[in-house]
Formats: sequence, C-alpha cells, structure tokens
Amino acid sequence: MFKKKAVLAVAAVTLGLAMQGAHAADKQLKSIGVTVGSLGNPYFVTIVNGAEAKAKQISPNAKVTAVSADYDLNKQFTQIDNFISAHVDMILLNAVDPKAILPAVQKARAAGIVVVAVDVSAAGADATVQTDNVKAGELSCDYMVKKLNGKGNVIIENGPQVSAVIDRVNGCKSVLAKTPGIKILSDDQDGKGSRDGGMNAMLGYLTRFPKLDGVFTINDPQAIGSDLAAKQLHRSGIVITSVDGAPDIETALKTDTLVQASASQDPWKMAQTAVDVGYGIMNGKKPANPMIEMAPQLVTRDNVGSYKGWSSPH
Repeated sequence: MFKKKAVLAVAAVTLGLAMQGAHAADKQLKSIGVTVGSLGNPYFVTIVNGAEAKAKQISPNAKVTAVSADYDLNKQFTQIDNFISAHVDMILLNAVDPKAILPAVQKARAAGIVVVAVDVSAAGADATVQTDNVKAGELSCDYMVKKLNGKGNVIIENGPQVSAVIDRVNGCKSVLAKTPGIKILSDDQDGKGSRDGGMNAMLGYLTRFPKLDGVFTINDPQAIGSDLAAKQLHRSGIVITSVDGAPDIETALKTDTLVQASASQDPWKMAQTAVDVGYGIMNGKKPANPMIEMAPQLVTRDNVGSYKGWSSPH
C-alpha cells in the first residue's frame, strides 16, 4: 500500500514537472496579421514597421502580413477572415468601426487568435494600445485658443469616425467650450484622414467663410492638406493645429506654413507594445489593465528643434 502511494506521489510530481515545463516553453510566434485604416498614411506604415521589428525580435522567422482596409468595414471583415484562414497567431487591428467590427473579432478569438486593437478601440479585443486621444485633442486646441488670445472663428476638421478621431474631437470641444470668445463654424466635415481630403475640406471652408482664424484637424495629413488649400487661395493668418507629430509636420513646423502645433503620438512604440502584450496573452499573461494608453506630447514651432520624432530602432 505504502509503495503504491509512493509511486502515485512520484507520478504526480513527474506530471507536475512536465506541466511546469509546458508552461515554461512559451508558444512560438509564427505569424501576425495587421489591418489598418490606410497604408497611404505614414503613421500606419510606422505601425506596421514597429510590429514587424518586435515580431522578429521575439521570433526571427515570424511573418507579418499587413493590409490596408481603406476605411471600408466590409473589406476589413474579409481581411480578418483571410487571417483566420491563414491561422495567424495574432491580429493587430486598427478598426474601421469600433463597434461593428465585433463579429469579426469574436470569430478570430473563437479560432484561438489573440486580437489586439491598435490606435483605436475594437469591441471584443483582448487588449487595446492607443494614445490618450482625448488629451491629444485638448492639448492641440488649448494651444490654438492661446494663439488666438481666446477669440475667433474656428473649425474642427473631422475625419473617419473611429474612436481615436471621436476622442480627439471631444477633447478639442471640451477646451473650446470653456472659451466664450471662440465660435465653431463647422465640426462635421470628413477630411478622410488624408492630405487630399484635408485639402478638399479646407477649400470648401475657405470658400464659405471669409473670416477664419483657426482650424483643428484630426491628423497631420489633413493639416498639411489644409495648409496647401490656404496657400492656393492666398489666405493667411490662420492657426492650424493637429494630432500625430509625423515627420511631415516636423518639416511644416520648421518652415513657412500655417501649421503651429501637433499633439504627437508614437506609432512605433504603440505597435511594439501591442505585439508584446499580444505575445504575453498568447502565453497566458494578461495585462493588469487591457486598455493601455500612451501620453501625447505637444510639438510646436518653439520646441520642434528638440522633438525626437516617432521612435524607431536605436
């Protein structure tokens, strides 16, 4: 009887050690699928590059497949289906629609794939890594209000209705609401998150409004486009602020443009963090808080000289 118990005890210890061994050997990261709003935007290209660099650091043979959803929900659904068929280990998702994407996220997770939302939230995702976008909108619009000495006609040049954009606009509005001397002429035009979209929206504003003092654009490509439109129509004296801190905006802040400030994000670090968090979840290590927010920094004409830009490999 004693012998039998001893054998069972040894067997249990052996099994326990074997189980520990199984936990100690982390799952290998073989492939990641990345779907973003638009690969025409350098911000999203940096996200892809950051994800790829971190994936290769974890596993040198990891394959990263990046696709552009072009702000088309059906297209993004198909892309996620393709990732599921390809049996990727992880999906980095920059959701076109944070709520409507839920069925695709559920389908991916049911297939055993970890889904990490990047830059904007996505219903049902395992975790989200994004900038504190409300804060980014506040910083940018607070700067604009100060530049205008608290009075003037301003426009919020909106964009694709993803959570990041909605948060930035809400942050901006909360600042403008505290300044009675500021009049918002328009806040619902979609600059499509692109340079061309920003230019077209701005051409429309400048034609409609003979007196315009300030414009907050939801990202840097729209800010660059808006500045080009003002140049084309020979309009000056307008304060343009935005969000991203992109390389293009660094140039704009150092040269003769109407762009005065941008609340910077760090897409490289964001993507690296997302892959890290996703890999942890793959191996049973969930983050204490699934919503990871990164603090934005305001880049202006005064401090652009010391701005380090989007981080990248050092």
